[in-house]
Amino acid sequence: MRSPERVLNSLSEHSKVSDYQFERLYRILFNEEMFYIAYQRIHAKPGNMTEGSDGKTVNNMNLTRIKKLIDSLKDESYQPQPSRRVYIPKKNGKMRPLGVPTFDDKLLQEVVRMVLEAIYERSFEDISHGFRPKRNCHTALAQIQKSFCGTKWFVEGDIKGFFDNINHNILIQILEERIADQRFIRLIRKFLNAGYIEDWKFHKTYSGTPQGGIISPILANIYLDKLDKYMKEYTRKFDKGKNRKRNELSISIQHKKRWAREKLRMVTDETEREKWILRLKALQKESVLIPSGDEMDSNYRRLKYVRYADDFLIGIIGSKQDAIIIKEDIKNFLTNKLALELSDEKTLITHTEKAAKFLGYEIDVTKSNTTKRSNNGALRRAFNKRVRLMIGKDVIKNKLLEHRVLEIKIHNGREQWKPKSRPRLTIVDDLEILEKYNQEIRGLVNYFSLANNACELQSFGYIMKYSMCKTFAHKYRTKVTKILKKYHKNGHFTVNYKLKNGAVKSRLFYHDGYKRKDPMKNINIDNLPNVVMYTVSTSLVDRLKAEECELCGATDKLIMHHVRKLGELKGKQSWEKLMIARRRKTIAVCGSCHQKIHLGCID
Repeated sequence: MRSPERVLNSLSEHSKVSDYQFERLYRILFNEEMFYIAYQRIHAKPGNMTEGSDGKTVNNMNLTRIKKLIDSLKDESYQPQPSRRVYIPKKNGKMRPLGVPTFDDKLLQEVVRMVLEAIYERSFEDISHGFRPKRNCHTALAQIQKSFCGTKWFVEGDIKGFFDNINHNILIQILEERIADQRFIRLIRKFLNAGYIEDWKFHKTYSGTPQGGIISPILANIYLDKLDKYMKEYTRKFDKGKNRKRNELSISIQHKKRWAREKLRMVTDETEREKWILRLKALQKESVLIPSGDEMDSNYRRLKYVRYADDFLIGIIGSKQDAIIIKEDIKNFLTNKLALELSDEKTLITHTEKAAKFLGYEIDVTKSNTTKRSNNGALRRAFNKRVRLMIGKDVIKNKLLEHRVLEIKIHNGREQWKPKSRPRLTIVDDLEILEKYNQEIRGLVNYFSLANNACELQSFGYIMKYSMCKTFAHKYRTKVTKILKKYHKNGHFTVNYKLKNGAVKSRLFYHDGYKRKDPMKNINIDNLPNVVMYTVSTSLVDRLKAEECELCGATDKLIMHHVRKLGELKGKQSWEKLMIARRRKTIAVCGSCHQKIHLGCID
């Protein structure tokens, strides 16, 4: 049996050849080691403790379960269960449907995902950042800040109901361009057609990929890679001119500067020299404010494009008419080739002096005459035509309202922000209150740390801190001043807590600051990530293979018992103590011990 590492690396190497056809992929699914790796990768996710439509979770996992799954694949009797549909709230107040597959389906989908990633990852374009290894929202934003400088128009793109409207036949046709294994293709079609259960009723799926399915992101990227390649070719044809035509006024000033330098060399009289020096300095200041290239040059055009999942942003150096044509061409391509529709209300054409919205940030291009001397001492408008990533005015306000820590009062027609307590948190201990606030602050600060106005996050931190103080005051029925006096140590809000061995430790309120992180540092956005596949020893499966119960020592076929979070364990029973001591959310036990754990009668 070949190791998963060798299998995946072999697929990845062949993927470099653009017209290579992959055959006999289905038999990779007979490799038990592939399932062990998949289990190792996904077992710890809390969502696996959520029941699928079959009522099962990751709990009660064993080697026999994997073997049965492989046997059903060998005779092609495997049929994925319909996912259980749940809804989660979106930012706009609407609800987003999510499908919860059964764990056996998740396990197989993870194996299929690994195979598809090995085949396609190297062929994806470097302007795609969603659901890819070593790429995320920050790499997309960094690429925009690096490559969109000088653009005049933005096209904010959003595909209407993308995940729900993926055409199954088109997706299969795209897969068949590289995969010549009909059994593997049939398996993917089974996943697409599995359907979902809502309110105990079965619904067929005729289009789309289930949001929540493990293979949905990679299938979405394979589908939209056609758009990426279309935009790459479109950009090649759209771009025009090597350099902008020189600005006549700039040329005139450069001639005057050369003339002034020549006169300065020839003049010997000190008074006359002073006059020409002043003249030269004035010309230098004037030349800094005049662009060297003609910004209205119709023979110079550029197009930039970045995509994250179904959202994309286009930057155009050209006219508004160019932007309108580009938007229409993309709309026609999506409709005719991918059976998708651009969202009219979200696909906007915006001048770069105004902000375009992308991935929660507001993006614009500065127009500034502020000068800065370069390394050789020359004056330059260093900040002109630069891309700015900004935190929107309402982002902090809406997040504070979402956390229910802000009270807004109107005074003389102006808003006044006041922190308020969170009564719901008064029933938990001090450390949990502190950790709750720290997690919420870090979440927002880490995401918006690329913003040029990241210092605006200080107001968020201030409201959160005093909301926390008010929550403590509410809990202990005292004043905020007394809370601050009690908990402030060495300039930081500090909560002390005891460990089980009696040791006293302390946790501090967030104090890492709100400085901006440079998106250009440590992000190699121009190169595709290294996608050489590697695997680690599957400790989970090794423990199952040992066939020795970790509780009673009995020699038997083992079952893996899972918990959602270690924090949920009270540490009273022997198996809980063992899991807490090992810091593992799993324990391999015999059938008898596993039954006793669920009955609550184990010693």
